[in-house]
Amino acid sequence: MRSRLAAVTATAVAAIVALATPASAAPADKPQVLSGWTQTSASSYNSWVSARANQGNWSAYGFDWSTDYCSSSPDNPFGFPFQTSCARHDFGYRNYKKAGTFNANKARLDDAFYADLKRVCTRYSGATRTACDSTAWTYYQAVKAFGVSPALG
Repeated sequence: MRSRLAAVTATAVAAIVALATPASAAPADKPQVLSGWTQTSASSYNSWVSARANQGNWSAYGFDWSTDYCSSSPDNPFGFPFQTSCARHDFGYRNYKKAGTFNANKARLDDAFYADLKRVCTRYSGATRTACDSTAWTYYQAVKAFGVSPALG
């Protein structure tokens, strides 16, 4: 009886370990997915926005989707909707910091942020466009100079 119980227990433990191990590992293409969502192009931005709206589809990757948006700066300065651009910037910062490759990617993340902000500004014309572009430049210069990974130091 004791050996039968030990055999059943060993089988059960082996089954649990076999099931738990693959689920806890992130997919092998996680670095490529992260890179694809943090480029300067509009298609990269649009792919990230789509993924953000369907985060459950990406749960196996263990991405950090949290954001404080534009940190201590206004999310929508002068009415310009920068909030989503700031959220994508946070996504890049948080996930590259977690991956241990933040320093190697910071400049590109900041450039992608600026590209996102400039795309927001294309909605405007004249003096409003000039004001938006100027505000985008200011936000970009601030993250280049002072940007660190939010919530991770």
